[in-house]
Amino acid sequence: MNRTVHQLLGPEVPEEMFLDAVRRVVLDNIDYVPPYGSGGSLYIRPLHIGTGPQIGVAPADRYDFLIMVMPVGKYYKEGLKGVPALVCEDFDRAAPKGMGQFKVAGNYGASLMPAKLAKQAGYPIPLFLDPREHKYIDEFGTSNFLAITKDGKYVTSDSPSILPSVTNKSLMQVAKDLGYPVEKRKIEATELENFAEVDACGTAVVITPISSITIGGKVINYGHECGPVSKKLYDTLTGIQYGEIEDKHNWLFEI
Repeated sequence: MNRTVHQLLGPEVPEEMFLDAVRRVVLDNIDYVPPYGSGGSLYIRPLHIGTGPQIGVAPADRYDFLIMVMPVGKYYKEGLKGVPALVCEDFDRAAPKGMGQFKVAGNYGASLMPAKLAKQAGYPIPLFLDPREHKYIDEFGTSNFLAITKDGKYVTSDSPSILPSVTNKSLMQVAKDLGYPVEKRKIEATELENFAEVDACGTAVVITPISSITIGGKVINYGHECGPVSKKLYDTLTGIQYGEIEDKHNWLFEI
C-alpha cells in the first residue's frame, strides 16, 4: 500500500499503525471469522483515500486510512475447477509507463468494460496483453498470470504495467521451496500453447486454474482440472495460511 501511496504523493502509513489497525478490526469482528475447516475466511481490505475539500489536480490536504473486513465463504465449492479466459486485444488495462503497477482504483475501472464483454461472450476472466506492443502477456483483469511449463518451471510475467501481487510472490517462494525453477520474464503471447498449466493468482482465490485461453479466435486448452503442480502450490500456500504447514518465512501475523 505504501508503495502506491508514495507514487500518489500521499502520507505513508507506519507499519505498526497498519498492523495495529488489522489487529483491532479483526478482534472487533471476531464473531464473523468463519470457523476453521469451513473453507471460509475473513477478507481484509485496507483503503487509503484523499478526502480533502479540493477539486484541483494535486495531492489532497487530508487523507483517511481505514481497513474493512468481510467474511467470505469457500471460494471453490466443487474443488479447483478450470475456467476459460479471453485475451482482450481491443483494450489495454494500463498505459505504458503509467500507473498499472500501482494499486489505484483507475486500474480496476479500466478493466470493467472488457471484463463485462468477456463474460457476455462466456469467458469469466479477461487476459490483457502489454499496452505498448500487444505482444507480451501482462495480467488477468484482477489477477497476476502464472504458468507451468512442460518441464516443470514456474513462469510469470515481468512487466512495468502490472501489479506486483503478494500472492504471486508467495507462490514463487513456495515453488522454489518445492524445487521448481522460477522465471519472472517477458512472456510472448505465442508461448501460450506451449504451457502445461496456466493460472490466475490473487488474494481471495490464491489460484484460479485456467481451462483454456482464446486469442484471435484460436482456443488453447489446458484441461478442466487444476494441474498437478498448481494444485501442489495451492495446497502448500493455503496450508501455511491455515497453520497446517510450517511457516518458514515468517509470513503469518498472529492476532
